[in-house]
Amino acid sequence: MITGVHSLIYSRNATAFQAFFRDVLGLSEVDAGGGWPIFALPPTELAIHPDEGATRHELWLMCDDVEATITQLAKSGVTADPVVEQRWGLTTTIRIPSGEELGLYEPKHPTAIRTTAPPPVA
Repeated sequence: MITGVHSLIYSRNATAFQAFFRDVLGLSEVDAGGGWPIFALPPTELAIHPDEGATRHELWLMCDDVEATITQLAKSGVTADPVVEQRWGLTTTIRIPSGEELGLYEPKHPTAIRTTAPPPVA
């Protein structure tokens, strides 16, 4: 039924975000028409949290080693806030060269991301 998830980032500097995903993270892309890139993402999971406030959505990049990832990203001009230990993982905010921010974390919780194909349905 569901074949994937299409995530959106709205930015005043979309070109900088596109360059970050293509040139820094090395994600492959397809041209959706007119030179509009759509990037392939690594395996993804979705959490749904209760909230009494206004509806909002967040996008967090996940990694296996947050400190090593920060070090690697710094080589491309990406800066990061100090890492904070949360109950669910080690978190930081990274800033791409245009100054825009994304969350990055190393999860401590079990993840729903599959590294192998699921077993066939009988």
